[in-house]
Amino acid sequence: MSAESTKTFCMPSLPPIARNPLSSLHRRQALNLGAALAAGLWLGADARAAGFPQRSLSVIVPYAPAGGVDIVARLVAAPMGDILGQPVVVDNRPGGATNIGMNAVVRAAPDGYTLLLASNTLTTSKALHPRLRFDPASDLSPVGLIAEAPLVLVVNARSPHKTLAELVAAGRSRPGAISYGTAGAGSSGHMASAQLEHAAGFQAVRVPYKGGAMAMTDLLGGRLDFMATNPLEVAGHVNSGTLRALAMLNRDGSPLLPKVPTARAQGLDLQATVWWGLVAPRKTPAPLIQTLNEALNKSLATPAVTQTLSDMGATLRGGTPAQCAGFIQAETRKLAEVIQATHIRAD
Repeated sequence: MSAESTKTFCMPSLPPIARNPLSSLHRRQALNLGAALAAGLWLGADARAAGFPQRSLSVIVPYAPAGGVDIVARLVAAPMGDILGQPVVVDNRPGGATNIGMNAVVRAAPDGYTLLLASNTLTTSKALHPRLRFDPASDLSPVGLIAEAPLVLVVNARSPHKTLAELVAAGRSRPGAISYGTAGAGSSGHMASAQLEHAAGFQAVRVPYKGGAMAMTDLLGGRLDFMATNPLEVAGHVNSGTLRALAMLNRDGSPLLPKVPTARAQGLDLQATVWWGLVAPRKTPAPLIQTLNEALNKSLATPAVTQTLSDMGATLRGGTPAQCAGFIQAETRKLAEVIQATHIRAD
């Protein structure tokens, strides 16, 4: 086994996560999804591709183990394996700004046995890396969305910026004087920060890190001015008073930080989230895509998956391959415009 590829069977135990007040909403979403399955809106077992699968499947995660994408991959892989009757194995292939893992799936046989746990970088890689020999948005076939979670804008508790308006005013009055950290080019936090700059009309300096934990250390140490990140990762710091949350960067807020106003409520219409979905190599036959989509949606309706995603502050998605494709296309167009307007370059 190479150093770049770590394969493990799913699913390891996850750390306990505090329940949130919207868990009932996510239970209702799961019940609705289950009702759709029972009503026959998804293909039944008798309509599956004949004989598929006959061996284990691989879900490539283009990140190291233990991160958010890896957790989501393991969360859905176990029940999908039960539904399909074959093990679903998580294969971590980090590096190359996720392009190593994505390229492995692009080049894989379109037989349904190799999938990618996709997230935000799928919609930004081509714009950020124009010399790529593949286009993730067009060289991969969507299977289905899994979930979507909001991002929050945070500053050090000692920051002079008490509100979003004050942070924006500082950025406008002194272009390039304030800084933010990201876990790599095209990451959810990077693109959320870029969308904020673009919408608010200010300029900040991006400081790239090899991981979000390193950036958070510098934010807590006062060496960065702000970060856009998952509420799950900072709720403890916000509640303890070491960080100040200025705005939720989606339109609906988060149950993990219910008192934090949205950017939209403060005059900036943003929809910046982190999302997860499954995709397969291009030209994977439609019957195989349908079988995988059915298994994914059934896995999302299981109580363990529904509750864990709810506890992560995520909104359950699911749906059809066409809906997943539409989402990816819309995000790709939107973020390509932001990348061009803000002159973002890959690290």
